[in-house]
Amino acid sequence: MIKKLQKVKDHFKKVDPIIYKAMRDVNFDKWLKRQKPKTSDGSEYFERLCREIIGQQLSGKAVGAIIERFEQLFNNKLIDPHKLVRIHDKTLRNVGMSWSKVQYVKNIAKAYLNNTVQFDKLHKLSDEEITSQLTAIKGVGNWTVEMFLMFTLGREDVFSYGDLGLRKGFAKLYKIDNPTKVEVEKVTDKWKPYRTYGSITLWETADAKVVEANKNLRK
Repeated sequence: MIKKLQKVKDHFKKVDPIIYKAMRDVNFDKWLKRQKPKTSDGSEYFERLCREIIGQQLSGKAVGAIIERFEQLFNNKLIDPHKLVRIHDKTLRNVGMSWSKVQYVKNIAKAYLNNTVQFDKLHKLSDEEITSQLTAIKGVGNWTVEMFLMFTLGREDVFSYGDLGLRKGFAKLYKIDNPTKVEVEKVTDKWKPYRTYGSITLWETADAKVVEANKNLRK
């Protein structure tokens, strides 16, 4: 990992000295925990996708509390999709999810059970193929998939243009108020094939609340 990080930083030093200076003190290990799934049935991928949905547009403390109550419904074990589809909507709503998120996590469970998404094979697919499959599930958008690609599958070349924290960090670091997508792409395209590392650096640059929110999703 040390050799890989040095290679990544050397790349940024050459193509973008501004973000390179910011990333020198970033602890990427706390963000990117590359652990192989403990199961071969894709259940861990299913669980992580549910967590991403639950954490959308919420603050760090709220995310942690809701996920904790959600997991208690399954005795703090891996989320069982069979049980999830049978839980009453009101019960899920009571853990703190919105009504729409209640339906979204159930949609993910149905996709798993019906095998419309082959969760056990996701790690073998390209980013584009994964995006196509997962966004076919109602409630799963590009942002959710981008977070999944980065933090569950460990894909190294992902940037989420719709992420508020990234836009905030970009504006702060590059001193551009309300940057357009074109302005962001002009910079981030130079980061390829390591845009994920640039994304993490921007989150760290944004503020403590953004960092905390993302860390709660990564637990």
